[in-house]
Order: sequence, then structure tokens, then C-alpha cells
Amino acid sequence: MKKIFTFILMICLLFSVSSFAGKKTYINGIDANFPPFSYVDKNGNPTGFDVEALNWIAKKMGFKVIHKPMDWDGIIPNLLAKKIDMIAAGMSITPERQKVVNFTIPYWEIKQVMVVRKDSNLTVDDVLKGKKILGVQRGTSEAEWLEKNKSKKGWNFTLRYYDSAPLAVVDLVNGRIDAAAMDDAPAYDAAKKKPVKVLGTFGMPSEKFGYAVRKQDKELLNTLNTGLRMLMKDPYWQELIKKYKPGQ
Repeated sequence: MKKIFTFILMICLLFSVSSFAGKKTYINGIDANFPPFSYVDKNGNPTGFDVEALNWIAKKMGFKVIHKPMDWDGIIPNLLAKKIDMIAAGMSITPERQKVVNFTIPYWEIKQVMVVRKDSNLTVDDVLKGKKILGVQRGTSEAEWLEKNKSKKGWNFTLRYYDSAPLAVVDLVNGRIDAAAMDDAPAYDAAKKKPVKVLGTFGMPSEKFGYAVRKQDKELLNTLNTGLRMLMKDPYWQELIKKYKPGQ
């Protein structure tokens, strides 16, 4: 009887291991400093609205996910080079990006806003039309939009580039720049933690976030779309919004 029990136990363990090993593992590239959507906490763990959302989707859809922080301006090249499998980290769906990657259904709408120090009397027009220094994260859609429209509209500001929006906020607080342009979610997050305030939008159209995958990874795209639709109908979606308050 003991031998039979041992044999059955071994079969169960083998089945369990093979089932675990059979799960696909995907690497998600994230911006390590883009609260509340993706960031690394004080213990060194990736977290945020997108990280928790994708963890839920992975569990429901039967795959494993590893979140890998990296520089934002190199994140699409890393996806195309197959160093990561997806980007679920607050990426705007833009026509330029759609030429090289496929996006899931949109899951969030974002506005680009300008941030100044709390004691500043500057207006959006003062920054755009005056000889001011405007900080922006390199590789972002707002950086590209400001670059394109600066000469077209005759604006006189100088762009200064940063690896992340929070780093631009640090220089803003310390008086090294006059204002910073960023998505509204990290802007309102910064306003809760630092002596800065949100002035409002600066003319750039609102955008929508989606997860990005390589053009050829159609199965993964379908999996993520199915998972996103399930998540957005589940009560957990509202729990995430309440927890992270993106855009508030």
C-alpha cells in the first residue's frame, strides 16, 4: 500500500511540475519611474496600476509575467530586439508607434499637462511663449509633440530632457527649470508629494494607453485583448482605479 501511495504521489508531483513548466513566461518592459502606472517600490519590486493589472490578466489567461524595468527611450527597440515580449506601462497609442508595433484595445485616456512650482505665477502661455526652460521625459509622445510644434507655432521655450517625469519634477522643485510637461497621471501624483501644481493642458490632443507587442505576435495580442476585456468588466478594475487614482 505504501509503494502504491508513493507512486501516486510521484505521478501527482510530476503532473504539477509539468503543468507549471508548461506555462508560457513573458517579459513585460516597464518604465521604472512612472507612477502611478509603473514604478519600482522602496523594496525594489515592480508595482503600479499596469503591473497589477497585467498580473491579474496573466493569472486569468494562464501565463507567467516578469516585469523588467528599463529606460523608456529604448523600450520599443528592446521589444523589437526580443529582449522583452510586451510593453504594459502607460504607453500612448500613436501613429508613429503603430507603424512598428501592434497595440491592444485602449484601456486608459490620458491628457498631457504642464506642471510648475506651487509658488509660481507662470501661466501655460508664459512658458510656451517666453524664454523658459521646459522639462520633458525623452522618448515620450509629449516630447515629440513639443519638438514638432515649437518652431511651427513660434514658441520660445527651451526643452530639457530627462530619463523620467519625476526627475524633471526634482529639477523643477530645485529651480533648475521653469516648468515640466508630462501625462496628467504622474503630474497629479507629483502634486500630492511635492510643492508643485498642475497648470493644465498645453494644446496637445489627449491620447489613449494600450499594451504594445511585436507585429508578428498576434496570438499574444489576442490573449492580452481577451484579458483586458475581462479585467475591465471585473470589480478588480475599479479596485485598481480606487487604489492608484490615475489622473486624479
